[in-house]
Amino acid sequence: MVRNALVEAYDTLARPLIALGNDFPDGHAIAAHRHRRGQLLLGASGAVMVTTADGTWVMPPGRGMWIPGGVEHAVRMLGPVSTRSLYLEPAYAAPMPDRCQVVAISPFLAGLIAEALDLPVEYDPDSRAGALMALILHELRRLPELKLSLPLPAHPALAARCRAFLAAPEAHARIEAWAAALGMSRRGFTRRFRAETGLSFAAWRQQACLVAALPRLVGGERVTTVAMALGYDNPAAFTTMFRRLLGASPRAWLGRGGARKET
Repeated sequence: MVRNALVEAYDTLARPLIALGNDFPDGHAIAAHRHRRGQLLLGASGAVMVTTADGTWVMPPGRGMWIPGGVEHAVRMLGPVSTRSLYLEPAYAAPMPDRCQVVAISPFLAGLIAEALDLPVEYDPDSRAGALMALILHELRRLPELKLSLPLPAHPALAARCRAFLAAPEAHARIEAWAAALGMSRRGFTRRFRAETGLSFAAWRQQACLVAALPRLVGGERVTTVAMALGYDNPAAFTTMFRRLLGASPRAWLGRGGARKET
């Protein structure tokens, strides 16, 4: 059993998969770093925000996040967080995505990972432990992606404005205001924004509001409070956006993840 330990202490072990568990207090921040192995990070409780040069991801309780090996990332805990991490040797991580993404974790895989945490790190590959780890490797290749990412553009001034928006989102922000602030025409701004983020401005704005809202909802704030803070005309408009992007109302979706329910 290995808990509250760094992967670097075990990184060179000749095992394709290493399972570690860690507990963090609310607000704990881990500075930008990278791992040689690919990492599947799961939140058994609390929410986690991961930031890279390419964007920001919010991982609610009960979900996971895939971080390819070598990708520099910073992590911030939103509430007290109990994490479980799987670290994959690069050769075994090859079938996994080459970019960060939040993923759904099935109850079956969650159970396997919980069991893996109680195994010795230097497990015998030919034992039951080795078979369990081999099964986990198969399950990792079937993880469905969730829409909980926020891509950031490479253009420095545009990226700075995107980060400022994420800190203070406004549901009715207009293209014209952004274009004027950056000295661009509306058409030029629209083209550059889509080229650098892969999204229209309206779609990115909604996604940014969602990413900003999730930590607050997970933390127990009321849907009405969050909706008004983001500039929505009413809670129903916010709930409509939330349901369109995540397939459920905030209350139902948070309930699935084990977070506190509020209305």
